Amino acid sequence: MKQNFNDEFKTMVVELYRSGRPVKELSSEYGVSEVTIYKWIKKYSPIASIDEKEVTPNDLKQMQKEMLRLQEENEILKKAMAIFARK
Repeated sequence: MKQNFNDEFKTMVVELYRSGRPVKELSSEYGVSEVTIYKWIKKYSPIASIDEKEVTPNDLKQMQKEMLRLQEENEILKKAMAIFARK
């Protein structure tokens, strides 16, 4: 049976891993497969960015969605501007 874990639990497991606990030990203790823990580590581990702020892959995904939304909005505004410029 598949269990759903909340983000707080996932980040706690990742923090325990970062503090030196082996994945195998965390897997046994919390009843989560090693593969799942490795996925969480990848998802919640920060990546250094240009301005030296830490960004997780999840943050990147959110930023990409926002950027796409803004690009679509920008295209709509360009079309509207062209319509108003003709009048």
